[in-house]
Amino acid sequence: MRILSLGEMMVELSGAGTDLWRSAFAGDTYNTAWYLAALRPGWQISYGTRLGTDAMSDTAMREIAKAGIGTAWVSRDPQRSIGLYMISLQNGERSFSYWRGQSAARHLADDAEWLAAACDAADVIYLSGITLAILDAPGRARLLSALAGRRVVFDPNLRPRLWEDMPTLRQTVTAAAAIAEICLPSFDDEHAIFGDPSPKATADRYARAGAREVVVKNGTGPLALLSDGTAWSSPAPKPVVPVDTTGAGDSFNAGYMAARLSGSDMAQAVLAGQTLAGQVVQHPGALLPRHVIDGFVLGGSA
Repeated sequence: MRILSLGEMMVELSGAGTDLWRSAFAGDTYNTAWYLAALRPGWQISYGTRLGTDAMSDTAMREIAKAGIGTAWVSRDPQRSIGLYMISLQNGERSFSYWRGQSAARHLADDAEWLAAACDAADVIYLSGITLAILDAPGRARLLSALAGRRVVFDPNLRPRLWEDMPTLRQTVTAAAAIAEICLPSFDDEHAIFGDPSPKATADRYARAGAREVVVKNGTGPLALLSDGTAWSSPAPKPVVPVDTTGAGDSFNAGYMAARLSGSDMAQAVLAGQTLAGQVVQHPGALLPRHVIDGFVLGGSA
């Protein structure tokens, strides 16, 4: 299985004590790629992005490779660098401050030939609404064109502050869902932006757009599932006391994809995603310590 995850990798700063900060590398699609590489070491997981040529970008390249993620589709930009964000926590819930205006990843879709070659080298392509949001309008059009007719897994991951206006957000996200084999939205985001009254309404809307399989994440509540026109609900995940919810949805997506693309049914894949996300929220930062993830067992065959 060859999976290409497309998006933006950033420097993550999280609290390490009073006036102390711990640095790491993260970003929604990178987090999912990281967990996929850890869960399925026999698969070929690659990351498609754009970094600078500075020392921090060099360190990011080494971190990607260290995680067992392919770097063949990481392009370099001598004029730009890697973005940065800081996590602020209150009762386990996080808020973010971003510095990404100089991010080279905003130009990852500038080269149509590079995009086509990267997509041709993958069996499955994973991206998020953030991947689309950071691009300009021509870049979004080039990316959606490159994805047409391919196996696509899409997390809308709606972040209004990244978009120029709400009509553009809604139109672009709906266009991406239309070409997705699997769509993995979060109900709280969808309710706020699209006004969906329930997780099932979110699933129905994305199915009408063209997504063939939809899993609506719902925090600590039951999930809505839809496949081939059949809808049902999955039980709420087992409650845990969160330390930091950063990366919860990204890790759920990885657990779900690792199980589902290995042949598990949707219910088994949801359980795999919930179990992994339940571990992630009990640790600070987006990525678990490697000794925690090692040995994590999912359904299906690797």
